[in-house]
Amino acid sequence: MKDEALLAALAGIVNACGPLPGLVTGGQPSDAQVRAAHSAGMATLLDIRDPMEPRPFDEPALAAALGVRYVNIPVSGATLDDGTMERILAVLRDASATPVFFHCGSGNRVGGALIPYFMRDHGMEEDDAIALAMRVGLRGADLLHWGLEYASRHPSSS
Repeated sequence: MKDEALLAALAGIVNACGPLPGLVTGGQPSDAQVRAAHSAGMATLLDIRDPMEPRPFDEPALAAALGVRYVNIPVSGATLDDGTMERILAVLRDASATPVFFHCGSGNRVGGALIPYFMRDHGMEEDDAIALAMRVGLRGADLLHWGLEYASRHPSSS
């Protein structure tokens, strides 16, 4: 029920998706959408945009004002490495963090980062994980490669 309310609160966000219980994904939210997500029970706002990317409002300040956990783990061509992936996975695996709204600008980076989570933590086959990542917003070959390479080198969750 909480996941449906959270997804409804984030309606209108590009690539808004509820791929797994406790997880809603999408592109950049507005101030009003973050407030609605908070009202719907969002516990963590996981933002993988670089802090220097243009934004319509100050996400960290709004999250702090609402009492929502805000985590920023910038994902760019320069940060497609194991350390970045492990930081993202740590947030997704933290039961106290749920429900999580996980976003970037469009869902593309989110999709790439979720591939190993789908495969390692939720037992999905590679094809199913890729299909769901594409539903989340994955479009970039570099991000697909990042997720698949990480999953292949770390076949079981830690």
